[in-house]
Parts: sequence; C-alpha cells; structure tokens
Amino acid sequence: MDSAALLLVVLLSAKTFLQVRSTERIMALYGETIVIPCSGAVVPPDDLMFIKWKYEKDDGFPGDLLVRQKGKKATIQATDDYAQRVNISADSSLLITHASLKDQKTFTCMVVSETNLMEFPVSVVVYKRPAGLVVTDVAKGLQKDKLTELGTCVVEDAIPAAEIKWSKNGKPMVADGKAVVITPSMKVEPASGMTTTFSTLQYVATKEDIGATFACMYSHQLANDSLVLKTLPIHYPSEKISLQILSKLPIVEGDNVTLKCHADGNPPPNSFFFHIKEQKILVENSDTYTLPAIGRESTGDYKCSLTDNEKMEASQASLLVVNVVMNYLDLMLSPTGKVVKRVGDTLPVSVQKHASGDAKVSWTKDDKVVKAPKFNQLTFGDAGVYLCEVSVNGLVRHQSFELVVEGRPVITSLTKHRSDDGNNKVLTCEAEGVPEPIFQWSINGTNEKGSYSNGKATHKITVIPSANLTVTCAVRNSLGVDFMTINVSSVFKEDTDDRESQEDSEDQAKLIVGIVAGLLIIAAVIGLIYWLYMKNSRQGSWKTNEKEMGTSEESKKLEENHHPV
Repeated sequence: MDSAALLLVVLLSAKTFLQVRSTERIMALYGETIVIPCSGAVVPPDDLMFIKWKYEKDDGFPGDLLVRQKGKKATIQATDDYAQRVNISADSSLLITHASLKDQKTFTCMVVSETNLMEFPVSVVVYKRPAGLVVTDVAKGLQKDKLTELGTCVVEDAIPAAEIKWSKNGKPMVADGKAVVITPSMKVEPASGMTTTFSTLQYVATKEDIGATFACMYSHQLANDSLVLKTLPIHYPSEKISLQILSKLPIVEGDNVTLKCHADGNPPPNSFFFHIKEQKILVENSDTYTLPAIGRESTGDYKCSLTDNEKMEASQASLLVVNVVMNYLDLMLSPTGKVVKRVGDTLPVSVQKHASGDAKVSWTKDDKVVKAPKFNQLTFGDAGVYLCEVSVNGLVRHQSFELVVEGRPVITSLTKHRSDDGNNKVLTCEAEGVPEPIFQWSINGTNEKGSYSNGKATHKITVIPSANLTVTCAVRNSLGVDFMTINVSSVFKEDTDDRESQEDSEDQAKLIVGIVAGLLIIAAVIGLIYWLYMKNSRQGSWKTNEKEMGTSEESKKLEENHHPV
C-alpha cells in the first residue's frame, strides 16, 4: 500500500468528516483536451494534505488516475489508457487529451485535509460537430400526381446524432404517409461511436409546385445548417395548346412568317402538326414552321395540334385558331433626298399611297408637326427636313426630303447702341442668305461675334469712334452682295452735345413762355382799342342824329376792315 492510501486509511480510521458534493456536468469536444475543474481546489483548505483524481470504470469499480501531495509533483496512478493521457493543471483541474466517447464517465476530485475529506464528482459528455451536410440521389424532376423520391439528406460524423427536417418554400414539411413521405435512418461507427444520419423525402407534386424550392436542414447541440436544392422541374402532360405568330406585326407582303405551336406540357412536346390552309404538315424536333415570302392571297386561318393527341381539341377545347390578315402599304413621295432651290421658286410636293385600309398621313419639319407643305414662292424659312409618315393598321412607312433654299444675302437690319459701360459703340448687322454670307465692315472693331441658323446670320463688332463716321456693313456669298451704311458719332462729342442740348432746351422753354405771354398782352390791348373805337363811333351818330353816308355794301366793308386780324 502506498503512503497516500495509508494516510487515507488513517484519516478514515480517525473519523475524518467525509463530504460528497452533487455531480457537476461538463461538455467536451471530440478529439480535443478535456478540462475537468476541481471545485474544492478553487480555495484550498489551509491544512490541505493532497488532491486525488479518480474515475468510475466500466465495471462500476473506482479507478485511480493521479494524486498530488501539497508542495509536490503529481504522481500518475493510472495503469490503463489514461496513463498516457491524464495530467493535472496548476488549479488542480484534471486534463485528459484526445477526448473520445470512452471519456463519457464520472470523474471525482478528492480534496483531503487534516480535518476533512471532500469529493467533487464531475460527469463528462463528449460532443462532435457534424462533418457536413449533403443531399444525395437528387431527382431530375418530379412527376405530377405521382409519389417521387426527391432526394436523401445526409449529416455525417456527429456526436450525438443530428436531427434532420425538410421544408418547402421555407415552411416545414410534415409527413402524412401519402403526399409527403419522410424516411429517417442512422448509422453508427463502431470504433469511434460517431453517427451518420439519413433522411429520404418522397413527394407527390402538383402544377402549383412549379418553381417551388425544397431544402433540408439539421440541428445539433454544436451547429445548425441547411441546404437548398436547385429548383426541380415538374413533369406533366400537355393540357393546352396555342398558336403564335413570331414574325413582327403587322405582316407585310413578301415577309417570311414564322408560326409557333406551344403546348403547356413539361417537358414540352417537340413534334406538331401545322394546318396550313388545306394542308397538314408534320414538323419534328421543332415547334415552329415558316411560310416564305407570304403574299396577299395568304390571308386566312391557321392552326396546329399535337402529333400524339390530335383529339385533344375536342376533350380540352384548347386548340386556338389564328386568323392571319395581310396588311400592305405602298408610299411614293416626290421629291425625295436633297432638293436645292432658289428664293422665290416653286416646288410641287406629291404623295401617292396604296394601302390595305384607310391610311393616315402626317408631316413633320425638323421633328416638329406641320401641315402638308405647299411651296408657291420659296423663302429662306421654308428650308428644313420634311418627313412624310403614312400608317394603316399599325403598318408605318416613311419618306423624306431635305429642302435647301439658296439666295443672295440681304441685310435686314443695321443698328448701333452704346455698350454697358458707355465707352464703346456696338454695331449689329443682320442678314439672310444661303449659302452662309460673309460679313465685312468698313471700320476695324473688336469683340467680334457672329451666328448663323436657318439662313439667318448676325454679326456684331465693338468700336470706339473718335469722330463722326459713316460705317458700311457688307455681306456676300456665291450668289451676290448687299451692303448698308449707318452714321456713328463720336462717343466724346455725344457727351458734349448732350449737355449743350440740355441747356438749349431750357433756354428755348423760357423763350417760348415769354413769347406766349407777350402775344396774350398784345391781343388784350388790341381788343380794348377796338371796343373803345366802336363805342365812340356809335355815340357820334346818335349824338348828331345824322344819317350815315354811303351804301350798305360800303358799310359792311367798313365794319369788316375794323375786325382784328
């Protein structure tokens, strides 16, 4: 018997108080080092003698692992597999390397002092994270209304076994034994004890499951994961069939017309009968048929059907008959292309159309809507790009011409004004002409600016005249020349003239007032003299009572001569 065991017997014989604490539970990771704490050594007693670790063997008997006396190194007591895997840390925790399922036992830490003996049992549970999640035997497609195996979900190398579930469109699937059948299974590796879990899903699909997503997921104490399967096609026979026209509408005479027969089965059928007027044409490995260079006589009804079920029309009422109507439109515009004319010329425009219905005609000039053009006497403003559009039943035809109106340049305006700072004169010459006219001035200027658009040209110059000038603006192109003159006074003289003009205006105003006042006074004096004269004349006749001499005509003339002028 070793000394530690002998000492333990002595303590027990001395009626040392023995305390056994409740069992603690810890988790360990497979293949990692297990760290089992000794709760009694967190605050060791002052009279500590030694700490001992032991475990419960498979046969139920205790087994010694190691013992460490106070102030000494640990002594390994194990004689089995643990002899190479156990150790003790500074805080008296038991260390077990390379954890496996065999380590799922109860380990006890014994703390022995001079007055007490305490035991702290710890139960170890070993877990292992699953190696991964895979889905095997995935179906290429699901058969409508038929129980079909979708696939098997596999979670490998887990401790303990993982739990697998299935979902559709994110919602859990519950097995009902009919439309949803889930078969779980599990395999355990004898040597390591690791488990592989399987779950096979069988499902009865409907057409509503088109585009549905299925996923399997697992849950484990150490991890959770899920895997979404790619969208599986739903296989079902055709229930409806339709005929489509792939060619661009409207159909124009001479076009190649492609018909497509579409059935809603999956996988879709690849052989059809095309019924072209009175003919039934078999097309294999394709769902289209092309009629080359269709003519106006091709207007009529077309249809298609399945090769393996021509009677589906009667039972499903799904055969669609398409009425093909030929639209045609011919347009002839005169003139077309680029047309060059002179100002004042005439230009006749004609539109001839031949259509399968009432055609609508519209015009634009430079992308702006205008009325039908009539050119009796061309002007520069008539120039532009004219587009004629004719449409009928969705069919559209375009033709256009570009009109260029040429003419010798004509100056429309020559103006002058002071610059904003008042120190310069700005001369502006405006003209019309095609080709674009060239400007020439009889005076040098600065800040020259020019523009030309739609036959109208503008040119500006800035001058500083030191004396009164007569300035000429001349314009020319390949068809002629025009010029215009304007008087430009000196900037400095205009300032002096303005001041003198203001003083003269004031003096003239005073003179006018004086003249008017003088005229009023003279008129009053003349009126007074005339009144006195007439009064004295009448009094003299009445006083002498003499009859006035002369005829009545002479009297009238005399009175008239006395009227003021």
